[in-house]
Amino acid sequence: MLDFTQYGSGGLSSGAASVTTADGDQPLLDAYSNAVIGVTERVGPAVVRVETGSRTPGAAARGGLGSGIVISPDGLVLTNSHVVGSSRQIRLQDIEGVVTDARVLGVDPDTDLALLRADGARDLRYASLGNSRNLRRGQLVVAIGNPLGFESTVTAGVVSALGRSIRSVSGRTIEDVIQTDAALNPGNSGGPLVSSAGEVIGINTAIISGAQGICFAVASNTAQFVLSEIIRHGYVRRAYIGVSGQTAAVPRRHAVIAGVDNKMGALLAQIEPDGPASRAGMLPGDVVIRLDGISVNGVDDLIRVLDRDRIGRTLKMVLLRLGRLREIDIHPVERKPSGRQGSAP
Repeated sequence: MLDFTQYGSGGLSSGAASVTTADGDQPLLDAYSNAVIGVTERVGPAVVRVETGSRTPGAAARGGLGSGIVISPDGLVLTNSHVVGSSRQIRLQDIEGVVTDARVLGVDPDTDLALLRADGARDLRYASLGNSRNLRRGQLVVAIGNPLGFESTVTAGVVSALGRSIRSVSGRTIEDVIQTDAALNPGNSGGPLVSSAGEVIGINTAIISGAQGICFAVASNTAQFVLSEIIRHGYVRRAYIGVSGQTAAVPRRHAVIAGVDNKMGALLAQIEPDGPASRAGMLPGDVVIRLDGISVNGVDDLIRVLDRDRIGRTLKMVLLRLGRLREIDIHPVERKPSGRQGSAP
């Protein structure tokens, strides 16, 4: 689990009716309990324990522990990238205690997601990914996982906020994150956040320890995108221009002279030799304020614009150089796949 801290009873007469069976208890349960129980019974069997590291006792490589959710009967499993790490030995354990080896199909540190396949597994219990855009604040959600190694634990809460952004392990920003107060702990990472309809609407990924009830899950729509990219290409395709930089303020006098509204921009610190930015004539010290018609108010905005749809296209970039407005054409290429990507766009 990522941690962003651094960021009266009365006697009954013999003639009184008593409820003694499970079926008889059902009318005594309120709607809230029924909803949580229903979700747990539907999705719980599809949640697996994810273990990484060597099986050999005393081995130098220390294993990790997390959760995962089976999303297809042939053994596709979604979990967190930070749960898998760089491990090549992965084991899955289901609710019945059956253990199977798994292999990594692809990881995306930029969204902290990983896709696994259970070896030789067929006809598994699985859950469906829902549409996270249909979520509303205050909606009931259930988190299922293995917090602190305790298997098949269920916690319930509500959607506290939508559209949050958090920093991934690669340094990039994960967009459209769900904030919830459903209790999460280390070991919940990679487990599902489930709606009352029994659909997986998020993958639990982060907590803020020291704060009460502030937990985060990567939205299911993001997971669906990452899933499709990994299945098709083995990694998530993104555009690349070969720069590194930081978010910086645009001096007010420069903005007035140039006639732009940006208060912030992406200040370029380094330009990769013979990269798209270098070939376009960009220089260290340039401040990018617009790309392909979209306002850029920092490095995160620049990274967000450079998605797969802009690979191989010629884009108009507007930047400030020594206080003067310039417009150049740039041709992004596909970023090379890597297990751990840095924050350079």
